[in-house]
Amino acid sequence: MKFGGTSVAGAEQIKRAAGRIVAAREAGNRVVAVLSARGKTTDELVAQAHEISARPVAREMDMLLSTGERISCALCAMAIHDMGHEAISLTGSQAGIVTDSSHTKARIIDVRADRIRQALEQDRIVLVAGFQGVSTASRDVTTLGRGGSDTTAVALAAALHAGVCEIYTDVSGVYSADPRIVPDARKLAVVSFEEMLEMAASGARVLQLRSVEYARNHGVRIHCRSSFEDGPGTLVVSEEETMEQPFVTAVTHSDAEARVTLTGVRDEPGVAGRIFTALAEANVNVDVIIQNEPVGDDQLADLSFTVDRDDLPTAQDEIAKLGDIAVRIRAVDQIGKVSIVGAGMRSHPGVAAKVFQVLGEEGINIEMISTSPIKISCVIAADRVADAVRALHAAFELGADAVRPEDAAGSDHTSTVAG
Repeated sequence: MKFGGTSVAGAEQIKRAAGRIVAAREAGNRVVAVLSARGKTTDELVAQAHEISARPVAREMDMLLSTGERISCALCAMAIHDMGHEAISLTGSQAGIVTDSSHTKARIIDVRADRIRQALEQDRIVLVAGFQGVSTASRDVTTLGRGGSDTTAVALAAALHAGVCEIYTDVSGVYSADPRIVPDARKLAVVSFEEMLEMAASGARVLQLRSVEYARNHGVRIHCRSSFEDGPGTLVVSEEETMEQPFVTAVTHSDAEARVTLTGVRDEPGVAGRIFTALAEANVNVDVIIQNEPVGDDQLADLSFTVDRDDLPTAQDEIAKLGDIAVRIRAVDQIGKVSIVGAGMRSHPGVAAKVFQVLGEEGINIEMISTSPIKISCVIAADRVADAVRALHAAFELGADAVRPEDAAGSDHTSTVAG
């Protein structure tokens, strides 16, 4: 069981989470719970760091940010003890979460869960601080990046061969669009790993992208559900477990992107490799990439790509280090992205044409396009993202009133988990 920041924000929320954990234990399950930092704690710690330093050292940021989750676990363990059960709180390193040495964006390379297994055999409930681990090389504390507690939970579920990994959040499941933008967005009963991967990569914040990758690779069933109400949520499972899906499942978005454009790039082998190798080594994740063929005699090309807005300063610094890689470097930090995702798109022609037509009718200019077999993403101005989401959601008839094949199957899937 994993509880997000809003699920443990205050004393009452922590007690509610403790009650859910105890109820699962009293139902005969052995329980491991992963907790995030309380409410806005991580944001507050980041702000404190920037009060001291304009560019805090990454290692010390990890030492600082890892404290929030430890506080949540200790408090929840106290609540569980008051309910008559034995509980033990563990840091990420104590729980055996071993990572690489990439501070603030570490990746899990091993889970050595012997201490957790021992505690479970002693009939204890185990609470693990999410979002953190320990580097196998330096033995330093590391953190896994925003949303990293999801990855902690899935990794532990895989290591312990758990029946299910329940992710508790402030929403009741995965929706066909952000309900704050589209009031009639529909809760999805079942989503495939492939669809969820594309949705997470395209801006859906219900589950962290890496947690879904980990779940797919290790066959971990995820049940995303609400901390504040009972009832089934959304199951994320292998495609073989889903029934035939509509050709478009959801509209996702992001308004926290930036675009870097390099003009006058030499059109010769290895140049793009140098650019993106430098960004990769700096842990900058690049999303959409477009390069044009030179049209003049000077053999110079233009290259554009998008990154998370928070990564823009690092990206600019790394490109500057490459010297005369381009004649000019421009950055725009108010870029958004809207995407449609659906496994059924593979067998339905004309989806892209409809997307472009709908956005055109709304007067929304498409600046970049990226596709996969089950996703179409359009980079647009950040201030038009909400309009694009509403228009596409309506055009593909994804509202709550629509009858979908998976709705009929949803109760069978979710009752299996609930049982």
